[in-house]
Amino acid sequence: MTIMLCLRGERRITHYSSSHQILLVGEGDFSFSACLAKAFRSATNMVSTSLDSRKMLLFKHPTARENLDVLESLGGAIVHGMDSHTMVQHPFLKDRKFDRIVFNFPHAGLIYPSECAQDQIKLHQGVVKGFFTNARDMLTEKGEVHVTHKTTHPYNKWEVEKLAEEEGLCLVEEVGFSKKNYPGYHNKRGYGRKSNRTFRVGMCSTFKFSLSKSTKQSDI
Repeated sequence: MTIMLCLRGERRITHYSSSHQILLVGEGDFSFSACLAKAFRSATNMVSTSLDSRKMLLFKHPTARENLDVLESLGGAIVHGMDSHTMVQHPFLKDRKFDRIVFNFPHAGLIYPSECAQDQIKLHQGVVKGFFTNARDMLTEKGEVHVTHKTTHPYNKWEVEKLAEEEGLCLVEEVGFSKKNYPGYHNKRGYGRKSNRTFRVGMCSTFKFSLSKSTKQSDI
């Protein structure tokens, strides 16, 4: 993990800069947000969100309390109960634009017996597609949507790139993801009795998307 100090006090960690306005969606125990905030030594440029209410979040992820404290002490904005499918209409986010919108390991929850089940895959695709629909309208002109996702079977069947393209986004870059680059980050299951446990990420990538030329032109 490398933290870079740039000119004018800008601080960077991997793809993220303290000069970026960053929206983090579907945070588990908020450890990814806390990692960025510590690297930046500030969270004033960040909005970190969860689908769960604060009460439910702390029930499912007791480890979140310390991370929330870090974010609040560094001036970060925290929004609970935010659905990625309607976030563009959320009162706190309405009319705001971001340089980076981040969703790590989106997941619909295991409803069917297997991740390989076609109906289960469709549920996951619905989560990702709804997120793209909203994120597209919340980007700055040169902004990026980042989705970190497993690349092995059956997760590759989600066809994340295709879903993004259908929503007016184009792939900028696919970069291998390593938790080692984010000290203190712990991915969480987020559902069921073992919601606070991590899961093996295996081979995975951060997919970076930007607005397609046609989308930019239609917004003019």
